[in-house]
This record gives sequence, C-alpha cells and structure tokens, in this order.
Amino acid sequence: MQSQLQEAAAVLRTATSLQPRLAIVLGSAFGQVAEVVTDAKRVGFTDLPGCAKPGVDGHAGQFIIGRLGGAEVLLQAGRLHYYEGHSMAKVTYPIRVMAAFGIEKLLLTNAAGGIAEDLTVGDFMRITDHINLMGDNPLRGIATATLPRFVDMSIAYSEPLGQALGQAAADCGIELKSGVFAAVPGPSYETPAEIRAFASLGADAIAMSTVPETIVARQLGLEVAGLSCITNAAAGLAQSAISHEEVLQQSCRSGSQAAKLLTSFCEFVATNGTQMNADDQD
Repeated sequence: MQSQLQEAAAVLRTATSLQPRLAIVLGSAFGQVAEVVTDAKRVGFTDLPGCAKPGVDGHAGQFIIGRLGGAEVLLQAGRLHYYEGHSMAKVTYPIRVMAAFGIEKLLLTNAAGGIAEDLTVGDFMRITDHINLMGDNPLRGIATATLPRFVDMSIAYSEPLGQALGQAAADCGIELKSGVFAAVPGPSYETPAEIRAFASLGADAIAMSTVPETIVARQLGLEVAGLSCITNAAAGLAQSAISHEEVLQQSCRSGSQAAKLLTSFCEFVATNGTQMNADDQD
C-alpha cells in the first residue's frame, strides 16, 4: 500500500504548485465550501491509485487543492462510507493519501442527527470526543512497521484546532455548540430505543462516518478537529420519519453558513498557525 500512497500523493503534487498543510473533509452540508475555493485544482478519486469512488448523493469524490480564507488547503469533497461495502482500509485510504501529501492538520465535517436536548436542526457542533459504535476499527489487521499499532485516543480531537473553530464561529456570529459524537455503521437509521441507549452512553450527535478517519489520522500523527452540522433530530425525537432527502435538504439550507464558518476557520489557522503549533508543544 505504501507505493500506492506515494503514487497517489505524486498525482496531487503534479496537479498544483501549492503545498497545503491543512485539509478538510467536506461531509454532507459542507459541499458549498468547494465553490468558494480560489486557484482550485481538482483531482478525482478515480485518478488516484488505490482510491475508490463514493456512491452516495452529495459526495462528489474528488480532492480540491486551492486557497480558502487565505490558507492553502486540500479539500476532500465527499467521502467513502463503510455502509457502501467498502473495507475500513478503503474508507480511510484518502486520509493516508493526505498524510503522504504532507497534510498536518485535518478538519473532519459531517451531517449528523441531534440527540442532546440543546441541539436543534441547523446547529453546528464542535466534536470534543467520540464513541465508536461501528463494530470495526480501521487499524485492525496486519500492522504497518513504521506506524504505531496501539494508538492513544485519549485526546483524539485537538484543543487548539477546536479553539480555532470556536473563534471562527464567533467571528462569523455563529453559535458553535460542542459535544460527543457517536458513529454507527448504517445505512439504516437508528431506532428510538437505540437513540435512548446512545444518549445514556453520553452521545450528543450521531452519524455514519468520521470516527474511522479520526483514528487513522491520529495514527499518522495528524492534528484533528471535528465539526457536525445537525441536519435532523435523531429517531424518536422528531414528529416525522427520518429520510436521506431530509438530510440533503437541510444540508443545502445550511450550506452558506457552513462555507462562511470554514472560510473563517481557514483564515484563523493561516494567521495563527505558528502560534497554534507552539501551543501544541507546551
């Protein structure tokens, strides 16, 4: 796999002269961010050795390298999902490509169902911790000699990057909430009984992604931040049934706010990157 990763990274380097150190995975509700990137160069997943193509509406399946908020950035527009039948290795392969390309900081975004009482549709939630309910782990299998097998997840989400999200939200006049994110395999939505159980475990929001990518990113030594857009109330907490169409519709409604928030985040990281690194080393 290492040779494929280097080949894939080389494809990205060939596409641009930029050398971003920040990457953002654009989940549902964050797709409009791709429209405001300048100097953009696009590389499809299928152009990268070893990378599969997403098969879910709202997930384009391409890398976009350009500038956002003054920062050089690598955007992953769309993601691969475990419920599509991909292995965890395939789902997280783009994260390994990012690391091979030279990425050091990673923001993972998603559309999520709100569980906590203080979360309403349209809210943004900074992920402070997670619960892996997917029944699998992307590090399972043959160990890579140059990487740790037993990865410490006690601080999975970077506090400096989380503070950057908070400052970016404040600068935009957006209320940023925070909470614990739970990941399930999908593709069926949860039952009301499951949501009650997950709430008792401490979950504030829930979706079908992000956690595998966080685990691999931490294995690779990347700083990680997580951001959810609450696009629906979790099962049993709303008056109507949950549907993917509802999620996509709310994602569109939240798109402009998401683009504003992530642009501000990139601007903050570009301005304060050196100081953030120094804080991380304390």
